[in-house]
Amino acid sequence: MEASAQLVILAGLVIGLVYGAVGLLSGFCLMSSMRGFLADGDGRLVRTYALAIAVAIAASQFLAGSGTVDLGKSIYLQQTFSAPVLFLGGLLFGYGMVLSNGCGSRALVLLGRGNLRSFVVVIVLAIAAQMTLKGLIAPARIALVQASQTTLNANSLPSLLATLGLAGTLSRALAAATIVVALILFAFAHPAFRRSPGQIAAGVIVGLLVAGGWLVTGYLGADDFNPIPVTSLTFIAPIADALQYAMLSTGLTLNFGVATVAGVFAGSLVAALATGRFKLEGYSSPRHMLRSGAGAALMGIGGVMAFGCSIGQGLTGLSTLALGSLIAVAGILLGTAAGLRGALRVQPLAVA
Repeated sequence: MEASAQLVILAGLVIGLVYGAVGLLSGFCLMSSMRGFLADGDGRLVRTYALAIAVAIAASQFLAGSGTVDLGKSIYLQQTFSAPVLFLGGLLFGYGMVLSNGCGSRALVLLGRGNLRSFVVVIVLAIAAQMTLKGLIAPARIALVQASQTTLNANSLPSLLATLGLAGTLSRALAAATIVVALILFAFAHPAFRRSPGQIAAGVIVGLLVAGGWLVTGYLGADDFNPIPVTSLTFIAPIADALQYAMLSTGLTLNFGVATVAGVFAGSLVAALATGRFKLEGYSSPRHMLRSGAGAALMGIGGVMAFGCSIGQGLTGLSTLALGSLIAVAGILLGTAAGLRGALRVQPLAVA
């Protein structure tokens, strides 16, 4: 393995370690954020998420604008994509996230804390995702994409502004600044959030980790002869790849995503042991396990269709300002809201 590839894997492990520790200590999670915002009246976590998006956009667009990283090489800024499949995938993922009481990254964090329910979620999510990527469900997904995909000249907010006659640099700065300022104002307008230094730090750190992922894969890993995919924090395909690597490592190549998944689990485990939060937990009933597994399957299928999860699209995808990411995130938010409120609301179950 070349030195650049080894460096990318090591950096992925470190990024995962930091994310796992921060995720455990802060409770960073989109579903928990929306539950607090919509049901519990506690808006601090959703402000943490908003701040993370703002930092991720600002830092990532700086890297792109300076020419350090070419975000156009990522999967998010494709000229051709299927808006209906992205949105439907987001819906499935969002609703599955509520059924499973957390997304894939949150399941890894909770698994490190001793939550055995999350072990089932991770395994089922990985199997469903691999089935949708390359297995039994893949032909149906591909057919749906081919039947509904469109090609756009403007595939991001900056390129959309550029069609109005703005220069490329100005359109990037204007789009990024508008969203970043709006998100920061939303975050710090909340008095309880302003009094929560831990949540503020978590938002800043997670946002910087997204930019760090772009820097590692898009700059440190740049190699004309052996290019490494330009990516950052995302968890659906990497969790599937991590399970496959654990089972069939011979002949497979360790990559940034698999290293990140391992790092998140390890970071959470170390933080849980260091702070006395490690505690074995299981399901309260067979019904609880069935619902959790069904949610994990929906997340695996929907996450592949949406090209990412609440982190992969909700942070990393949005950091590119891609129009496809906005569509996928809209689906994730709507699916999560449907599971938390209204006729499709998922009724809470007692946890042992």
